[in-house]
Amino acid sequence: MRVLAGLTVALFLMSGQQYAQPRLSKADGDRFHAKLTRIATLGNTPRASRRAAQSTVVSDVEVNSYLRYYAQDQIPAGIVEPVLSAQGDGIVSGRAIVDLDAVRKQKQRGWLDPAGYLTGKLPLTARGRLTTENGVGRFVLESAEISGVTVPKSLIQELLSYYSATADDPDGINIDDPFELPSQIREIRVTPGTATIVQ
Repeated sequence: MRVLAGLTVALFLMSGQQYAQPRLSKADGDRFHAKLTRIATLGNTPRASRRAAQSTVVSDVEVNSYLRYYAQDQIPAGIVEPVLSAQGDGIVSGRAIVDLDAVRKQKQRGWLDPAGYLTGKLPLTARGRLTTENGVGRFVLESAEISGVTVPKSLIQELLSYYSATADDPDGINIDDPFELPSQIREIRVTPGTATIVQ
């Protein structure tokens, strides 16, 4: 489940549009949980023992229902109400309320540093293109806004580094680095409202 948390943080901080509030349900969260379990089980099965590639289709509603009803303890403190959206053609976007005070206070800020002027908990939206091939993913940020104001990639990188840092990786995720897909996932195909995970 830690893999999901990492991917979630990366996607919504690296992925605006206005978000209609989706109708989320525990039943849809249950469906995604079952699919996540299947993905993990397939990931532990040697590929050579399978007859063909396996695909699992997940919907935006399932993912977001899981985030709301099951993943609260997997999302870093300071990030609330995350919503992910598959736009199609590899485009993904995300929205969350982010505690900017925690990031701002971690170091001394100069008057030219945009993070020095952001306080409180504000909505962050981001959009970008996810490409995956042969078990490796890459994300290219296209746009990001805080409270409707466009912010530079450097600020998104700082937020991403702060909220994805762990004891094993204190620098967190670098937005430009390719990343290995977990559970023997070979490819993720993003279409409007759904993503197809191929193992």
